[in-house]
Formats: sequence, structure tokens, C-alpha cells
Amino acid sequence: MDFLNNSNYFFGGSNLSTVAFGPPHCGASLPVIFGIICFMGIIGNCIVMYTILKKTKCRAKQSVPDIFILNLSIVDLLFLLGMPFLIHQLLGNSTWHFGAAMCTVITALDSNSQIVSTYILTAMTLDRYLATVHPIRFNHVRTPCVAVLVIGLVWVLSLITIIPVWLYAGLMPLPDGLVACALLLPDLASDIFWFTLYQFFLAFAIPLAIICVVFFKILQHMSTSVAPLPPRSLRVRTRKVTRMAVAICLAFFICWAPYYILQLVHLGVQNPSLAFSYAYNIAISMGYANSCINPFLYIILSETFKRQFLKAVHPLNRKFRVNPSTTDGGSVSMRIIPEGAQQEPGTREMLPSNKAPQ
Repeated sequence: MDFLNNSNYFFGGSNLSTVAFGPPHCGASLPVIFGIICFMGIIGNCIVMYTILKKTKCRAKQSVPDIFILNLSIVDLLFLLGMPFLIHQLLGNSTWHFGAAMCTVITALDSNSQIVSTYILTAMTLDRYLATVHPIRFNHVRTPCVAVLVIGLVWVLSLITIIPVWLYAGLMPLPDGLVACALLLPDLASDIFWFTLYQFFLAFAIPLAIICVVFFKILQHMSTSVAPLPPRSLRVRTRKVTRMAVAICLAFFICWAPYYILQLVHLGVQNPSLAFSYAYNIAISMGYANSCINPFLYIILSETFKRQFLKAVHPLNRKFRVNPSTTDGGSVSMRIIPEGAQQEPGTREMLPSNKAPQ
């Protein structure tokens, strides 16, 4: 969601303005990079969605983390679906060939997806805080119903936030009778400054501050916890929470900080250089990469999700089920069973209880 100065207009939408602001001839490198990010991100988020929906089909109920992760993957997928328009413009020197209505829809979808993704990530950290620091006191709050209401509230807040995009996204004339998709702000001289700050604080600075503070509180609680756990178990649990907290915060900060920093720097740059334009395009790709790497963070850092993922994609699950009696050292193994016979009990054996720590 970027809005960069070009004559008397802003080019709007992170999937739209890069070319308008970037170098006239970017070559093949950026489209290839964006294409890889788009492909990997779509595959990864589809895997996450399939895994959670497969689990839901077997258990008929989603946990609170499942709801957040599923919706984050849906939003990340919607965000990545805007990348083909970005690639098209990179190859077409910023021209728009899809009409005024699609210009508004794609720009709004891009902006909305970016904000919703950030807000869901913030809500997930707050949920982790309640689950870790106040697991009993707020257990009645951490329910699937409340999680769905939070997701709905996030969408409403995001749609309100992007009202300027809905109002001012449109087509801007270019030479040779071509047009570009842009945000046509009423008073560019002042609007560029305030809108840049507006999106910086709402979509990045405030959510990042909340995420960092919440994870700091979690780590502080873990380090001072007097729970009746053996010292080794406490150290292992603290290390896992630390790893997850650092990974999520770093991924979010590393991917989005360059983009927003360049947005602020651009306020003082009247004639951006070619190097600045390339740097901005790279920053855009890093922002999209955040939606690409999120699914792989779940798989790598969450043992529960990893087990659910392996079960969902394992081809033998259709004809085999778990037989704990034939395990090797406590791990599970497979035993042939007619397809459909006792499938539900077998499925339930593989999946953790809803009441188990997420």
C-alpha cells in the first residue's frame, strides 16, 4: 500500500505503484523475483489452509490458533494475488489495461489485505499472551466464537482505514493514450505527507510496537514463572517461546521496515534516483515476501502444526491409520486397514485435544 509522487498524482497500491515510481526499464530480474514470491506464497498458504481445513473436517471444531492462522493465510493469499498485476506493470512500463473498476478493486484489495494481515498478526500475539500469562483467568475469552468476532472486527477496522483508497483510486492519463492506476488525491502538496504518516502508524508502527511489547511481557513472565515445572522443562518451554517470538517479530520487521522507511525518506526526495527506485522495488518485494514466508514459519516452528501438516499430506492416510502398539521408541507407525473402516477413531488418535496447549 504505497502512494508515490508522480507529477500531480499518487500511484496507489503496493502492487500498482512500483513501476510508476521505479525505473522505466527494470529488465527481467524483478518480474522473476516477484513471480517466485507469488508462486511460493500461494503454494505455502494453500498448504496451510488445506492442513487446517483437513483437521477441521476430522475434528469438526477449530481451535483459536487455527482460526487466526487460517484467516491470516487467506489474507496473505489475497495479498499475493495482486502480484500478477504488479508483474504486468513491471513488464508494461506502468500502464494499466484492466479498467477503472478493477483499478479501484485491486488497489483496495491490496491495501486492505496488507492491513488485515498486520492486525491479525497483532491479535495472534495478544492471544499468545493470554494463553501463556493468564491461561486460566481468561480461558473463557479464548474461544473460537470470540476469535471469529475478533477477525470480523479486524476486517471492519481495515475497511474503514482504507476509505481514502476507495474514494481516490482511479485512472491517470499517460502519454500515447495509455493510463495508469493511481490514487488521485485532492491536494497532493499536503496529502502526501499526512497520508504517508497515516499508513506508517496504522499499518506498521503501532502494530509492531504492540507485538514487541506483548512478546516482551511473555518472555518476562516465562523467565520469572514459579510454575511447578522441573527446571529443564521450564528452560525448554522458555526457549521455544523465545524462538517463536523472535522469529515472528524479526520476520515482520525485516520484511516491512525497509518499505516504510523508504516511504518516509521519499517525503524529502523530490527527484528519486535510479538507485532509490530499485531499492523501493526491492522493499516492495520484501513486503510481499512476508506473506510468503509466514506459512513456512508455522511449519518450522510449530511442532503441532507440523504433525497436522504431515498427516494431512501423507498419501498413506487414506488407507492406513495409526497403530501405537507397533511404535518404535514411542513414535507412531502405520498399519493397513480397509479404507473408511474406523477412520474417525484413527484420525482422532493422531490429533491433539482441543484442550491441549496450542
